[in-house]
Amino acid sequence: MEAEQSEGRRVPAARAVVVGGSEGRRVPAARAVVVGGGVAGLSAALELRGRGVDVTVLEAADRWGGCVGVHEVAGLTLDSGAESFATRTDGVKSLLDELGLAGEVVTPHPSGAWVQLPSGAEELPKAGVLGIPSNPWDREVRSALGWWGSFRASLDRYLPARPPREQESVAAVVRARMGRRVLERLVAPVVGGVHSADPELLDIDMVAPGLRTLMVERGSLAGAVAAQRERGAARAGAKAGSAVAGVRGGMNRLVTALVSRLADDGATLVSGERAERLDRSGSGWRVGTVRSDGTVNAYDADCVVVALGGPAAVELLSDAVPELAGHEPVPGPEVKLVTLVLDKPELGTRPRGTGVLVAPQSPGIHAKALTHATAKWSWLADEAGPGTHVVRLSYGRAEDPGATPADQEPETDGELFRAALADASLLLTVPLAPEDVLGWDVVRWEDVLPFATVGHRERVAEIRRLVAAQPGLAVVGGWAAGNGLASVVPDARRQAGELADRLV
Repeated sequence: MEAEQSEGRRVPAARAVVVGGSEGRRVPAARAVVVGGGVAGLSAALELRGRGVDVTVLEAADRWGGCVGVHEVAGLTLDSGAESFATRTDGVKSLLDELGLAGEVVTPHPSGAWVQLPSGAEELPKAGVLGIPSNPWDREVRSALGWWGSFRASLDRYLPARPPREQESVAAVVRARMGRRVLERLVAPVVGGVHSADPELLDIDMVAPGLRTLMVERGSLAGAVAAQRERGAARAGAKAGSAVAGVRGGMNRLVTALVSRLADDGATLVSGERAERLDRSGSGWRVGTVRSDGTVNAYDADCVVVALGGPAAVELLSDAVPELAGHEPVPGPEVKLVTLVLDKPELGTRPRGTGVLVAPQSPGIHAKALTHATAKWSWLADEAGPGTHVVRLSYGRAEDPGATPADQEPETDGELFRAALADASLLLTVPLAPEDVLGWDVVRWEDVLPFATVGHRERVAEIRRLVAAQPGLAVVGGWAAGNGLASVVPDARRQAGELADRLV
């Protein structure tokens, strides 16, 4: 890898590989630059390095992992971003196995999650996907919907399962198949909590890939949900929230292990250096970068993987692929996470299981979700000790054009702290006061959730088609693969593998 010297460090020269047996000739190994050091970029780099490609990873920030972050609150080391992964694919589990963390995978407490409705709190039904139930007559479903709501939802099995249209929102599919109550009382809280957006806006093929195809195969939406959970190897009869897993010590250990493995395997990891330009250089590519001190570098490579957020990725690629003009993805909302470490033994009863998802218009509550982390993860409860509880609340939804000034979310750290304390008191049914707080922190994430509006899948496909037309380029990340590590990791490795195959 050719680059100017930066802070006394020179990027190692490309290694050589032998082709044609012991008497063969030595040729330089293919060289790759990965722009972005989040989990998508690190996963892509691992795949490339495993196929013999020399890899340099460039990260603008001074830390690795993207939205899988870590912070310390009241002496506890906690995840500041993603704290679990969906088990609907084996991509994350396989990666953890490869990194030697197979024995560290843990499942959440089986107490399950709740949903806060305008009328009160209800247990979140088991065996659902995005809040869509696989059996409308389950006890929790009947409790949340009422008899009429469950009856309407059960008509789904008698409706014709027509081939899906090209573009449909989550809301359109659920409303047509199961009715308004399922949408408003189950799906809206889950989608809002997970994707920070209204289900009317989101493309169902991006947030629930494969569900519509299964609906045609199984003849109903409920049947499709059941099939998707079966394929995800969810435990029979498990409570909501059990279709996820975590890592003992936090998901941040995945990032530590990825960085360590890449360094051991000879990859070059450069942080604090922002990619500013991507241009053709002979038969390959040149990535121009700028460090925070103004130092300008240039990296030559045979291929480049862009692992940035959607708008930033398209901006970087725009000079190399001018046809991308007008294809910029819509940026997602800012997500704010407020972590509270509480001295409150009363929370030991798990009053709302592992957490609560909040339906829009629930009076007096600004948060869209609450995770009772010490109730969810036994390893964290052990670390925190008796009577100490970790609660995390999330704020930030896609802009609602009908919102009034009274609906506006808190913005400053102080406002968010006060709102989190009030919201947690209501959601957990245990009064909380400032003197109960041992420590707290606010973490803000920008453009980490793909804003997968209707038609987003087609836009991503067109962007990838235009990028792939340029030899040696690929894009990865949640905006292209779908929300969550279960989508991001296998997609990044697949894209990188295909790129390596074309190089070799």
